[in-house]
Amino acid sequence: MSETFEDVTNLALRLEELRAEHRDLDVAITQLSETPPEDELLIRRLKKRKLMLKDRIALIERMLEPDEPA
Repeated sequence: MSETFEDVTNLALRLEELRAEHRDLDVAITQLSETPPEDELLIRRLKKRKLMLKDRIALIERMLEPDEPA
């Protein structure tokens, strides 16, 4: 049972790391968009990374949610 607790704890920590990175990317994208000249390629890459993080966050959240009875 200790292993399960550690797994959940590790997932929760990873989730917080991903959320923080997602927020940081949001700030960076906003700042880059407001500062001319805009680097479109960099902004696109950051947005793609942000979307990937969003998907990972959703996956981990589903893994951490308890099973609902049918």
